[in-house]
Amino acid sequence: MTVIDVTEATFQAEVLERSATTPVVVDFWAEWCGPCRQLGPILERETAKHDGQVVLAKIDTDANPGISQSFQIQGIPAVKAFRDGQVVDEFVGAQSPAIVERFFRKLVPSEADALARSGDEADLRRALELEPGRADAALALGGLLHRRGDAQEALGILEQVRGNFAAEGLAARIRLEQDPGPLELDAAWAALDGGDPETALTALLEGMAVAPDRKDDLRQAVIGILDPLGVDHPLARDGRRRLAAALY
Repeated sequence: MTVIDVTEATFQAEVLERSATTPVVVDFWAEWCGPCRQLGPILERETAKHDGQVVLAKIDTDANPGISQSFQIQGIPAVKAFRDGQVVDEFVGAQSPAIVERFFRKLVPSEADALARSGDEADLRRALELEPGRADAALALGGLLHRRGDAQEALGILEQVRGNFAAEGLAARIRLEQDPGPLELDAAWAALDGGDPETALTALLEGMAVAPDRKDDLRQAVIGILDPLGVDHPLARDGRRRLAAALY
């Protein structure tokens, strides 16, 4: 467990600079503060549970008034979490163990976080076992299965995260690939996979007039392309305008 005492002289190195590589939770306390003595052991227990993943730094506000003023500490105990030199979360007052646990959990990556980032199929499956509604893992696994040709399993995975535009867009693409009806969308998918979303969007939007009964899947596929671009991207603005025109 990493618990350190910091002062105004060491705060820059031990908190701000260290937080570039490891999250640092700072406990602003004082000897006379009863709630501080209640909270301190709870913070230490949570730090021990995440050994090596987070540092707990304790600073006596009476002995270090400059730091207290810098961070506008008006009541103690005050707890601030730092990452990359910035405060990313905080609370004031003695809190229950459950609240402190949630505070640390948001700060420290979970096992599922690490598994989802790896991109490995087994890791993605394990991430979804731990957190079944995890959209990033479901989308990554669904994409992997789709590229491999396991369309039905991909659809099953993607249906677990309905409401995620990218996942719904991929699921719609799979359904359209399985049953294109009168639509000819091979060129659209090839353009999309080749980094040309504009060509893909044009083909999908034009398809709404050809196959009105497939409008919903086409709409979801279009939104799945537009959403990652962000609201201010020129293609996203134009695509939403064209989508509205095609639908209504």
